[in-house]
Amino acid sequence: MSTPRVPPPSQSGLTGAALRGAVDLGALAKAREASKAGAGSNGGPGAPGAGSFVIDVTAANFEADVINQSAVVPVVLDLWASWCAPCKQLTPVLERLAAEFGGRFLLAKVDVDAEQQIAAAFQVQSIPSVFAVIAGQPVPLFQGALPEAQVRQVIDELLKVAAENGVAGRLQPIGGDAGPAAGPAAAEEPQDDPADELFLQAGEAIATGDWPSAEAAYRQLLELDANDPDARAGLTMVQLRGRLQGVDELAAVQASDAAPGDVDKAIVAAEVNIANGDAERGYDRLIQAVKLAAGEDRARARTRLVELFDLALPDDPQVMKARRALAAALY
Repeated sequence: MSTPRVPPPSQSGLTGAALRGAVDLGALAKAREASKAGAGSNGGPGAPGAGSFVIDVTAANFEADVINQSAVVPVVLDLWASWCAPCKQLTPVLERLAAEFGGRFLLAKVDVDAEQQIAAAFQVQSIPSVFAVIAGQPVPLFQGALPEAQVRQVIDELLKVAAENGVAGRLQPIGGDAGPAAGPAAAEEPQDDPADELFLQAGEAIATGDWPSAEAAYRQLLELDANDPDARAGLTMVQLRGRLQGVDELAAVQASDAAPGDVDKAIVAAEVNIANGDAERGYDRLIQAVKLAAGEDRARARTRLVELFDLALPDDPQVMKARRALAAALY
């Protein structure tokens, strides 16, 4: 059997288009109700150790502990079984990384034998299978027991994409004396750091499509720290999402392709490209508009492009390439 390969970001499922969701989670609602009706002495999911960022997930707690929490931090789903040897290699790696990242993502473990409804909803064909859920939307990550360095690469990319979609909070450790009920929901309690609560508010607003409230939360975060990269990325993202509400995305791209010198059309189409994971095409579109336009129109295209750079890390290769191209277009 060949070693599974971590796909590059353009093929990994970590794109804006993927965040629209390819997994039908609707069946889990029925499974959750059935699980509640049949709940006996089980007492809910297995409790993690004190101070961990790992939970066990069932159909009954999937909505509360995965969907709802994914508005705060990305949730990584590890689908495994007790008889699966590769699972026994991968799960400890994921648990170590969950501890190392200190609450920037939540690891949710699913026993596919016990939770067949969840396995069916994610169309699991082999295990271990690893998915992420960001703001309620599932994203496939990888299958098989990858080396730790490759898993870390996937987690790094996941956190970047999550931040681009306004999910950049941090959980408090789960477990301890409060018992099994002290799951992820307990981590939502307000913390001493006001930034934690504001990130939580922004994530909850994004999960419901309340872009104005999310924008207000990110603006407050920037008042606390004007250089917070996660807050800057979050603000840019929610402003972009708000502007694209009601936009016919295909028509917008076609209109810009037909009139590359039209700055207004280029801005809308570039934002559609970036929102759907094709940042390079979006950057190129606005750089072309800068080349073709003049005066105020040229300045608007440049300003919007620089704003959109905030959605990525400063050392992102595509951003660095686009900055060089923009400088060449201007000078």
